[in-house]
Amino acid sequence: MQLNRFLLISALFAFLRLQAAPILGPWVPLFKGIDHQSAVNTVDTPDFQNLMAIHALRIDLHDPDIQFLSTPRLVTNYQANVQETAGMTVSGFLKATHVQAAINANFYDPPDSDLGEGTPRTVRGLAISKGEQVSPASASYAATLMIDATNHAKMIPTNWPPTSTEGIWTAVSGDYPLLVEGVNISRKYLGTGGIHGMNPRTAMGLSQDRRYLYLLTIDGRQPGYSDGAYDFETAGWLLLLGAYHGFNLDGGGSTTLSIEDSTGRPLRLNRPSFVADNGKERIVGSHLGVFAKPVPGFINDVHVSPDDEAATVFWTTISAASSVVEYGLSEELGSVSRSQATLTTNHAVVLTGLQPGTGYYFRAVSLVDGTRYATSNLFFTTTHSFVTNQVLALTDSWKFTSANLDGVPWTTLGYDDSTWSGPGAGLLWVDVRSTGPNSAVGPRGAEMPFNPSTSFPYLTYYFRTHFHLPAKIPLATLLFSGYIDDGAVLYLNGHEIYRLRMEDSPATISHDTLSKGFPCGGDADCLDEFEVSGALADFLVAGDNLLAVEVHNYNPRSADITFGLSVVDAQRIAIPARIEITRNGSQATLNWSRSGFSLQQTKSLTSAWTDVPGPIMTGPFVPDPAADGEALYYRLRK
Repeated sequence: MQLNRFLLISALFAFLRLQAAPILGPWVPLFKGIDHQSAVNTVDTPDFQNLMAIHALRIDLHDPDIQFLSTPRLVTNYQANVQETAGMTVSGFLKATHVQAAINANFYDPPDSDLGEGTPRTVRGLAISKGEQVSPASASYAATLMIDATNHAKMIPTNWPPTSTEGIWTAVSGDYPLLVEGVNISRKYLGTGGIHGMNPRTAMGLSQDRRYLYLLTIDGRQPGYSDGAYDFETAGWLLLLGAYHGFNLDGGGSTTLSIEDSTGRPLRLNRPSFVADNGKERIVGSHLGVFAKPVPGFINDVHVSPDDEAATVFWTTISAASSVVEYGLSEELGSVSRSQATLTTNHAVVLTGLQPGTGYYFRAVSLVDGTRYATSNLFFTTTHSFVTNQVLALTDSWKFTSANLDGVPWTTLGYDDSTWSGPGAGLLWVDVRSTGPNSAVGPRGAEMPFNPSTSFPYLTYYFRTHFHLPAKIPLATLLFSGYIDDGAVLYLNGHEIYRLRMEDSPATISHDTLSKGFPCGGDADCLDEFEVSGALADFLVAGDNLLAVEVHNYNPRSADITFGLSVVDAQRIAIPARIEITRNGSQATLNWSRSGFSLQQTKSLTSAWTDVPGPIMTGPFVPDPAADGEALYYRLRK
């Protein structure tokens, strides 16, 4: 996917706004199997009466690399038999799941977006994620899309009584059909108001041969840009796109269509009314995501092997071309590797002089016959090597309290915590669900009390523990790994050093502050890993050190809080490159772990060294026996 493609789309859209209506732009490939189309309506016609801006994706269900993911089930709610998802923005869902495209799907409750990401939502209508039912079918939300594991799709206008879901991998539902066997049935909704009025719209369509799935957004509530659409207009757009069946999904401020840009970040294609009004996306309870591969081009198969201070960028081209990489700390790049003029179809370029543990933007460039080919900006992060000393284990003990400590110097070494509870061994937890604590969360240590006045956990719990350092290590890095549900602020010897899923500094964090998000699917059953270095790690002292942590829930009615943390004191070191040789009979295999090196060979230690043809930048490598039976010597060149 090329960034200039979006410039072309923007220019095309601006051009279309000047034309008669309705006018559709061309289908533009964004990913392999996913094309994008934008369109506008500016002049009244019998079928299109409002100013509308649309964005649509056409997904080729015959493409073997296309896969679907709808919002997975979170947990069973504290209310009996209510299955829920974790609320997320569409862009947040895309980023968390690494899908290449995502759109909002089913209706959900509660609709209040102020509850925060991670808050449980009850999905309306049938929803299935990775073969698991998330929400049962409903007579009120009965228009349903079902897709099996091989991407065979069917669209059911009124899935009530429910159709069998045996073998279904993905399913999402809307509230009513718009297209039935190529017929726009939507004018029957005219005059009924409410949801059938002029609104921003999200809709889906399926082609007659069931090869193409269409995802459609129509922006609205933005005078001068896009007013929104009636049902019959939404159906009209689906027909123009190529759909034969179609239905209405949750719309309004929820209408959002995002894709992954070339650096892995979410990029909204449409302009949601909620963003226009609030400056941020609405948190919704149901999403449909699509996995896809990059669009094949002259340059393909780009991947990076990073090291601490170097990285090797690999790619292929469809014909022999030269090689160079442009790179830098920002998308402006600014640095260029040494150019390799030798024409080849398999490219490997080494970048040196990089900073450990640092993110770099780059693009691969090849030239042939005077024509320059380049990828859009891509991204990688260098590694870092440490010698380590663990100062806190995950099962170590902490003092804890749920008292309101606003204005109290509880993070300092001199604070008296003798009235606190504990010490209790990690993981420290509280879970008020009737089914008991999540069995996936562990190792489970001390159980903490819940708030008896609400029968839910307290909003915030505070933790303190001490660790000893024989001597202060210069240029130290603290490596943290733990299970934290949901957000936290960490303090070292009275100094704030890190915020996890909390409002960014300098926002004030108080006892009543809620977490911005949640871990994993809503439970602390996957690791949070982060590091603190530089001036913040310099708050370490020789002797006694205090680590203080406040853990916040994302919702006053959230059923659980979990906390456990391990800490490693690390010092960065340089690890030399080393070739390892293994033998299987007469066959030798060379391997090395460090990146940024080329393999060289010679027949004699007194002869000149030459690069092994390829070049060979990574192992394993199996040498060809020397033609004359002489020994071959190998080394790595940086």
